[in-house]
Amino acid sequence: MKKALILLGCPEAPSQTPMAVYAVHKLTSMGYEVLVASTPSALKLLEVSDPDEYYVKNKIDIESCLDSLEEDSFDLLLGFVHKDAAVSYFVTFYHILNTTSLAVVFERDPQLVEKFEKDIKESTDAITVSVRAYHNPTPIRVKFDRALKQLEG
Repeated sequence: MKKALILLGCPEAPSQTPMAVYAVHKLTSMGYEVLVASTPSALKLLEVSDPDEYYVKNKIDIESCLDSLEEDSFDLLLGFVHKDAAVSYFVTFYHILNTTSLAVVFERDPQLVEKFEKDIKESTDAITVSVRAYHNPTPIRVKFDRALKQLEG
């Protein structure tokens, strides 16, 4: 079975948690076993959002995951990027895993979207989708779905 790792940083952006649950659902339906690595606060939001672990079955603290990470242990890396720290985590995990990677960049400030996208593109060969969004997950979902189709094709 293919394995995917989803990175979640600070849950400050309201769209991140529903997009994480959606991403797990989509990737699982594509045949991936999904592990979500997140900050403790993002983990708590996932636990409240999916208390019966209907979607998000496998979770780990992002620091613990980083400590045990090995090249080729995942077939896909998916990072939700809406802060500088998320850029750093994504780039770090990208270089350790050396696998197919997708960065979903979103923020309400278009200058930050541009900056985060530029930082990712300068440091990786990951597929990068970016959108000006923060509260409404729909624009993020649309771009994410397009990127998944690109990965499948």
